[in-house]
Amino acid sequence: MKHLDLILAEKLLKISAIKLQPDNPFTWASGWNSPIYTDNRKTLSYQDVRSFIKVELSRIILENFPESDAVAGVATGAIAQGALVSDTLGLPYVYVRSTPKDHGLENLIEGDLRPGSKVVVIEDLVSTGGSSLKAVEAIRNAGCEVVGMVAIFSYEFPVATKAFKDAGVKLITLSNYSALITAALETGFIRDTDVETLKEWRKDPSIWSPKEITD
Repeated sequence: MKHLDLILAEKLLKISAIKLQPDNPFTWASGWNSPIYTDNRKTLSYQDVRSFIKVELSRIILENFPESDAVAGVATGAIAQGALVSDTLGLPYVYVRSTPKDHGLENLIEGDLRPGSKVVVIEDLVSTGGSSLKAVEAIRNAGCEVVGMVAIFSYEFPVATKAFKDAGVKLITLSNYSALITAALETGFIRDTDVETLKEWRKDPSIWSPKEITD
């Protein structure tokens, strides 16, 4: 039986929530060259994938963070899935903006989050971990405890692993970059010759260039 990470990786590839282009890299907003582009918002348009993710996120929370008494989604990618999960678990829900609203009450956290709450955070994608951990900081600053974070997908960057460890946040993901490469190869989304390129990119994406990879 296939593991969850492989099953979800296949689903994300099939609906193009994740695209792999080793020969024609994308350019991220950061300026990095990348053979992969992820947009997990696409999962919301596919009822079977949307429900699959909702159920698995909820299951992981029940198994690993049963003490949670509130759910927080990270804007903007995890707002919808966070709401679905909180509804499934019957828990209060808030979401955390990347920056405070520039008018009105200037909220950073939208919704009613009671001080002292034990919060599990929902994220759609973990790359370097910077934006995810900013949300954690905001929740902690609101007088709450972050019991952990559950994400749909992670690039498994070493810098993110270190950042979560330093912040004292347990991170569990439904799928990850290693599983994605395996699933993409098994289902014909990439060739055997693409594997080394994809592995090299993950080691240090900030300086990676496809020209540096030789057959």
